[in-house]
Amino acid sequence: MTLDRHNQKHDLSRTKTPEATIEKSQGEFIFVVQKHAASHLHYDFRLEMEGVLKSWSIPKGPSMNPSIKRLAIRVEDHPFSYKDFEGTIKEGNYGAGKVIVWDSGTYYLSEESFEGSPEHKLKKGLRQGHFSFILQGKKLKGEFSLVKLKGKQENAWLLIKKKDVYASNADILNKNNSVISNETL
Repeated sequence: MTLDRHNQKHDLSRTKTPEATIEKSQGEFIFVVQKHAASHLHYDFRLEMEGVLKSWSIPKGPSMNPSIKRLAIRVEDHPFSYKDFEGTIKEGNYGAGKVIVWDSGTYYLSEESFEGSPEHKLKKGLRQGHFSFILQGKKLKGEFSLVKLKGKQENAWLLIKKKDVYASNADILNKNNSVISNETL
């Protein structure tokens, strides 16, 4: 997926969403989770990769409980500048509804991932449909995996929390304020 698909869906003359450009962070890879009250409430999980934010829509939101696997639908890539986007996408536009930055931070690949540079490992894991990473966010911390479901709809993945010191049965979604503005939906 590229930004072409994103550009086709978003009319920047009608919304205040960020322009679709390819950029990279100066240091570690970043991740962001945006809580999005569109036609259905969901969480957009985004990982920086190849100068864009690779994106998955998680209808029930992420979980810190390793026994809970969350469906994550792969959606179009988003521009890197989308990492700080909060606001309301006006009705009549793709993704209409309110968006807040629910969590953000940095991430890196876990040791079990592939050989090569971090960028190479990420691309390979995405192609092969499985990779593990460690999140260092304000809310989400520790190791997670994204695993593509086989035989299901084309873009269906699972977001799975690994057992580590950050694993918890507590519902992380109760922390519902933006990490940027402290607002809620």
